[in-house]
Amino acid sequence: MSTEGRHEGNPCIEAWYMDDSDDDQRLPHHLIPEQNVSPDKLAELGVLHWHLDADNYVNDPELLQIRKKRGYSYQDIVDVSPDRLPNYSETLKTFYKEHIHTDEEIRYCLQGSGYFDVRDLDDRWIRIWTKKGDMIVLPAGIYHRFTLDQSNYIKAMRLFVGEPIWTPYNRPQDDNPVRKDYMKSLKTLAMEA
Repeated sequence: MSTEGRHEGNPCIEAWYMDDSDDDQRLPHHLIPEQNVSPDKLAELGVLHWHLDADNYVNDPELLQIRKKRGYSYQDIVDVSPDRLPNYSETLKTFYKEHIHTDEEIRYCLQGSGYFDVRDLDDRWIRIWTKKGDMIVLPAGIYHRFTLDQSNYIKAMRLFVGEPIWTPYNRPQDDNPVRKDYMKSLKTLAMEA
């Protein structure tokens, strides 16, 4: 199992299994009793995480090293909130539809917070709470979605290898070659563990 993306002494990202409630998507949706998910479990799904210095993102040597090593050549910054994002309600609904991408989804939270939900191997939702300083990488082909939390605000850096590809492929995508490759990679990760 890869230890890339996990650093001793840095804050751990918070993640947990979600309930099936249809209540406001911005709520935590913990199971009762709570079932937390470890960084190791996220790594088994191919999800990587770093905690970086969001106040120094322009000159952060650790971010520069990660970008160089992983080939992240493109970046932009997005503000997601009701007063800063055009068509906020519709855009948030789009983000919350379960989908995959053909490339990694890389987000670095500079301010605010939000939730990335990913499916585990048993098709259960895991909610990952991304806060200031958290950088998360979701592998190509993983079923996921995003929503704000009750703060209603996140400022995030989006990173890409090459030119950005924004296309979400809504579920079902089990016959998509990228999804098949992702599932095959999970078997490889499991054998390495």
